[in-house]
Amino acid sequence: MGVRFRSTVAAVLVVAVGVAAGAVALVALMRAELTDDVRQAARSRAEQVAAVIESGRGVPSLVVSEPDEEFVQVLDARGDVVAGSPNVENLPALADLRGGSEATLTTPLDEDRFLVVAVTAEGPGGQRTVLVGRTVIAVAESTRIVTRLLFVGLPLLMLVVAGATWMAVGRALAPVAAIRSEVEAISAAELHRRVPLPPGRDEIARLAATMNRMLDRLERAQGAQRRFISDASHELRSPVASIRQHAEVALAHPDRLPSERLARTVLAEDLRMQRLVDDLLLLARADEDALRPRLRPVDLDDLVLDEARRLRGAAPGLRIGTAGVSAARRNADPRDLGRVVRNLGENAARYARSEVAFDLTEQPDGRVVLGVEDDGPGVPPADRDRVFERFVRLDEARSRSAADRSGAGAAGDAAGSGLGLAIVAELVAAHGGTATVTDGRLGGARFEVVLPADPVVRRS
Repeated sequence: MGVRFRSTVAAVLVVAVGVAAGAVALVALMRAELTDDVRQAARSRAEQVAAVIESGRGVPSLVVSEPDEEFVQVLDARGDVVAGSPNVENLPALADLRGGSEATLTTPLDEDRFLVVAVTAEGPGGQRTVLVGRTVIAVAESTRIVTRLLFVGLPLLMLVVAGATWMAVGRALAPVAAIRSEVEAISAAELHRRVPLPPGRDEIARLAATMNRMLDRLERAQGAQRRFISDASHELRSPVASIRQHAEVALAHPDRLPSERLARTVLAEDLRMQRLVDDLLLLARADEDALRPRLRPVDLDDLVLDEARRLRGAAPGLRIGTAGVSAARRNADPRDLGRVVRNLGENAARYARSEVAFDLTEQPDGRVVLGVEDDGPGVPPADRDRVFERFVRLDEARSRSAADRSGAGAAGDAAGSGLGLAIVAELVAAHGGTATVTDGRLGGARFEVVLPADPVVRRS
């Protein structure tokens, strides 16, 4: 019992109930109207006879044009017949009525029923009662004919309604069948396919458009996942290849590669892989919406000053400015925000020519703004949203020697993989904040993190 069948049954039932109620009302109103016409005709004839009697001219002629359909009787005060129409002149009073009353009864004239009305007349001979009866057979016949027509017409009307509803619902659901067929054919390898868009702007068309937008999101998510896997594999391949190369050299020429140097190389590459794996696991948790900051009061200025001191030791050729750092305290995860500050500091040191500047301020509305600037090449406006995506490295960042020139050292390798700013964006978002990049006062890029007045921790 699909939608088409249920819609047809519902439409037929609704129309049937409505039409049946209308038919009953129609028959009742028609019967009442025809009966009222008969009543008015009988009363009019009775009043005419009563007017003649009251004028003193005696009883007028009581001839009726249709003896089978009408009769007239004039009764005295005792109820005896004074006069009557030819078709009832030898019959006693056919109804015991008083003026102003009426009754429906069967008379000796015919088996058909008559509607009899009574009108009082005051004449010279005393009070008289005029009875006029008219047959209601026409009312019964008319009602019977209309009822038969309704009994025949209503089922035919229901068939028409059922057929029209079946066809209309079928045409309306035809795009749904096309959509279902297309969705059935779409697999994980064919997410580029889209469901057909029916004409118009009804609910089916909006459903198709919504499904196409969903497929767009799935295709983008699948593409991002594939790129993520490809980039992660590429990044992990480099340290593995380096370890293998040094191990092969050590085995082939033991005298040319001392064991201590080999151990240092293997340890450095292992640490590099460990940092990369940790970053990948953090981003995987972010994809599963599993980042849960452990909030406690944190002095953000301490985190910034600690990072500035670390950079001064790691990159002695750079000027690290902290004049714009003021006190700020927030409920946050110190480990996560420490990682945010470190990644931003390493990113700035990587591209800075000679200077990196930190600033931290608390706005009047309670928000905290952290800024990290450098005097490097900056970030083009077209790349300012893309730079926070995973494994995205601009042209200046594609060489590992950039980290060495900046003095960031091995700590910058995670950022060099294109994950540092992506991690910043995820950790800041987990605290309910935002991370953006603009032009800085030093001529390079300014990365700015805004934390809300009250922590808004992202929940699943």
